[in-house]
Amino acid sequence: MILLMGVAGAGKSMQGRILADEHGYAWISTGEILRVLVTGKRRQEMMQGKLLSDEEVIELIDKVFELIDTKQEFVLDGFPRTVRQADWLLEQVDAGRFGLSAVVNLVATKEIILERLTKRGRVDDTETAINERFAEYEAVTRPILNHFKEKLIPIHEINADRDPREIHDDILELIDNPEPVTA
Repeated sequence: MILLMGVAGAGKSMQGRILADEHGYAWISTGEILRVLVTGKRRQEMMQGKLLSDEEVIELIDKVFELIDTKQEFVLDGFPRTVRQADWLLEQVDAGRFGLSAVVNLVATKEIILERLTKRGRVDDTETAINERFAEYEAVTRPILNHFKEKLIPIHEINADRDPREIHDDILELIDNPEPVTA
């Protein structure tokens, strides 16, 4: 599994899709899955920028893992979003459900994120919602990177403020010269 992390708008989905297409990997976009499968009041809350509970997200991701061949390489984008989700994911690695080939953190500035997300035109991409997502990423998701580092899992930081092809080339450099990751 190649794990793509970063704030909304950093380019996880674009990079995940390109990587999956070029290498024949399954691409699991948590954001896409949530937008398709979450309905009712929870969907309305999600569209306002609120995160679902760890249990809700883990249950959905677990079901997706049952649908793909997890013994083959795949790209996971947008999960985990909390330390609890990260621990669950590492438990799956430890249990041998799948391997962890690389953790890639796409780092983008708030200005670039705001510019990208307001241009993509989704209903939930208001300036207020984007600012909330950025703050939530810093407060809730960024600690996952520290958690991984504490567990001696290497994090590959890539500058995502650049052209998508440059970012992709950096990701290819990582996966073409892998250093196996153990949880």
